[in-house]
Amino acid sequence: MAFTLPDLPYTPASLEPHIDARTMEIHHDKHHAAYVNNLNAALQGTEHEGKSLETLLANISKLPPAVRNNGGGHWNHSMFWEVMAPNAGGAPEGALGAAINAAFGSFDEFKKQFGQAATTRFGSGWAWLCVGEDGGLFITSTPNQDNPLMDVAEKPGRPILGLDVWEHAYYLNYQNRRPDYISAWWNVVNWNEVARRFAL
Repeated sequence: MAFTLPDLPYTPASLEPHIDARTMEIHHDKHHAAYVNNLNAALQGTEHEGKSLETLLANISKLPPAVRNNGGGHWNHSMFWEVMAPNAGGAPEGALGAAINAAFGSFDEFKKQFGQAATTRFGSGWAWLCVGEDGGLFITSTPNQDNPLMDVAEKPGRPILGLDVWEHAYYLNYQNRRPDYISAWWNVVNWNEVARRFAL
């Protein structure tokens, strides 16, 4: 089965004014679609065709760069759309909120450390909140379309929240002001979805 582009779970304009509709359209319909198409092309006719995306990522060091870049791009963006929602933001509650407080001292401290990871990622990449092998939470960042599920990850883990800091994610509205984009993004974080992923 070839990989397919998932639909956005909301309209492209739903995240305004924090993320503009045109950016969402280009990001989903062009960038994400290209990752899916290029991933399918890279796998076609190989022994890896038909394997799950998670299986591919767990063995990415043995696969061609086209699978790493486009497979990562597909997985990362599929998650990215889901951890955002209209009329969201605020702070997590319940088990996730408690885990964040335990790991970072407070929600504000978590936001500060996560924002730092996103701001200081040189060039293109992602910032992540992950569950570690010990069940605790940690923050990390990865270059390009890498993620902590890959067997090449500097700090492996199970991502439950990810922020795209490629320029195509924010440049139309924020130009080179990445910190402004990161600050606005907190207003659309879908903590219910992050909590669901934390509980898996």
